[in-house]
Amino acid sequence: MKRDNTDSNSDIVKQLIRLSIPTMVEEILVTVLQYVDVAMVGHLGEDATAAVSTTTTIGWLIGGVIHAFGIAILALMSRSIGEKNGERVEKLSRQAVLLVVACAVIFGTASLILSPFIPVWMGADERIRADASRYFFIISLPMLFRAAELILASSIRATLDTRSPMIVGLFSGLLNVPLDYLFIYVFGWGVKGAAYATAICYVVGGSLMFLIFARKEEFNFSFRTVTPDGKLLSEIGKIAVPAMATHVTSCLGYVVFAGLVSGMGTTIFAAHSIAVNAETVVYIPGYGISSATSAMIGVSLGEKNERKFRTVSRASVFMTLGIMCINGLLLYLFAFPFMSLFSNSGPVVELGGQMLRMVALSEPFFGLMICMQGIFYGMGRTKNVFYIETFSMWCVRVFFTFLVVRVWNLGLREVWFCMIADNITKAVLLTISMIIEMRGRMNSAETAASG
Repeated sequence: MKRDNTDSNSDIVKQLIRLSIPTMVEEILVTVLQYVDVAMVGHLGEDATAAVSTTTTIGWLIGGVIHAFGIAILALMSRSIGEKNGERVEKLSRQAVLLVVACAVIFGTASLILSPFIPVWMGADERIRADASRYFFIISLPMLFRAAELILASSIRATLDTRSPMIVGLFSGLLNVPLDYLFIYVFGWGVKGAAYATAICYVVGGSLMFLIFARKEEFNFSFRTVTPDGKLLSEIGKIAVPAMATHVTSCLGYVVFAGLVSGMGTTIFAAHSIAVNAETVVYIPGYGISSATSAMIGVSLGEKNERKFRTVSRASVFMTLGIMCINGLLLYLFAFPFMSLFSNSGPVVELGGQMLRMVALSEPFFGLMICMQGIFYGMGRTKNVFYIETFSMWCVRVFFTFLVVRVWNLGLREVWFCMIADNITKAVLLTISMIIEMRGRMNSAETAASG
């Protein structure tokens, strides 16, 4: 890579911070949408909470697979922007729209057809299966808008515009609060009302994201120019398929993991599900930094700016670790009050609070894992993440959880030890892989300089 001294290290760090703040806010607001559902439904009772939570992992699976295309689009488009290749950026934006439609047709249809069977596969109690199925069916109806929000947001971030997706997330998150209250309590629709509120927010968020996307000068978008480009789709596929496989193997692991826990009883599963959702707010800022990091890494590669690449990588690590240490401490101190926001069941709050205090101590490792993923995704190196995710999820989390639940007949505490061990393993292996990558780049740069 060529050295480019146009921007100082401090300028690069400031730019990363500027881009990270909106993405962190956006991620937090998206999580608020999920929290509102869990909190409002949680006060309807344990059965309602379990009905909403039963299909959560499947929702993550679908969202993760769709987002894999966004990861590929961001990696390729940000690099093209760094290269100042406007024509390639426009072509990539058109492929993004095609992928939105394809994902909506494939995953939307599959979700609607399979919605009656998913609660059964997840091992849900028979009395909550109907509500769980109905909830998943309703939130799957606006799949076109959900895909647009995920994929087009990545395209927008590739232009180093992180504010626009944040604004969309803010509007959707704020809209979800009154809709949830109206449908759940005023109309008395319960779990079904929460689903309607979420579906409407998907429609609004996806529509706004498309309007912002279509107005971007860099994309010069027109429906008349949207045609498949085999070469670009192949490039997208090479990055997206490993990222997709990562999400699939991870979420399938979560499905098996959640299935094992759901068989431990409704109270234990409710405590587990709420605690998992409650923990999300702690590490969500890390994903915000990761998104901004991916975009800046891609641009630095396009610019052939090795110094910028290294500065962004290091700054991302320090920022993420700092935030995760603070958030982990707060989670430990306020674990029980936090749980009480989502459930009025004493046993659920007590058990969930104990789990949150345990996991709080491992949050820096989770942050390191997220940070390394962001760097690798920005480079388009998605295979590294896939191999490590697959090994750790299935050989650490799922395998030992199976032993804990089915062989040793232990409790939720030991299950969460398996989850913590999985997160630490991923963080360590990804960091080692990144160190090897960095040394390889240094050796290549030194060889090029001496030549």
